[in-house]
Amino acid sequence: MGYLKWVTTGLAALFLTACEKIEEPVPGAKQDAEIPEHQALASAKMANGDETPVKTLPLSAFKTVEWTDLMPKDDLDALLNPPSYVTDIEDGSLEDQISSQVKSSNAAPGDDRYQQALASTRIIPEMDGQAIRIPGFIVPLEFDDTETITQFFLVPYFGACIHVPPPPPNQLIFVDYPSGVKLGELYDPVWIFGFLKTSIVQNEMATAAYSMQMQHFEFYTEE
Repeated sequence: MGYLKWVTTGLAALFLTACEKIEEPVPGAKQDAEIPEHQALASAKMANGDETPVKTLPLSAFKTVEWTDLMPKDDLDALLNPPSYVTDIEDGSLEDQISSQVKSSNAAPGDDRYQQALASTRIIPEMDGQAIRIPGFIVPLEFDDTETITQFFLVPYFGACIHVPPPPPNQLIFVDYPSGVKLGELYDPVWIFGFLKTSIVQNEMATAAYSMQMQHFEFYTEE
């Protein structure tokens, strides 16, 4: 099963608590696509705006991680075992949509463990500074007149932060990449290669518990 397929069909459904139906998941991905060396060693800059170039690595040095690797196990367990007010309502029903909106707006994170997990900024400390490769979708935050995206959130499923509520903060990665990224469409999934940092970044759209010094990206392709 592809990296995005598990997230989209599993955790994404829990994050959204049965909001409107999301796009079909992407199938598997090629693990070792041929990348020109000049792209593999593209320079990156610090996510906090520092102009000092970070080290570059061959793409083979980046460890592939899944989104669930970024959250504590007890947060994941809470999301995989939602309370009855989530599970007892038929998916897609009017009652489901209303209940989801009410719970999202009125339930404080401290009310139950499920709500805490949905708002969790808890991270995996060992991930700090790791060179990783992770799949996801880009949510643009800053872009120029040519639609070159220089700042974005990487999210685990299409529509997050735009059509539907954002996932938990520990399931968002803030990326600042002055060199810019150009996409064909926002629903095109990508692989992002870079150095992960455990730092909270707040934006009017969402809060991310991770940021990244991006080195390279490529489009997510089917096997």
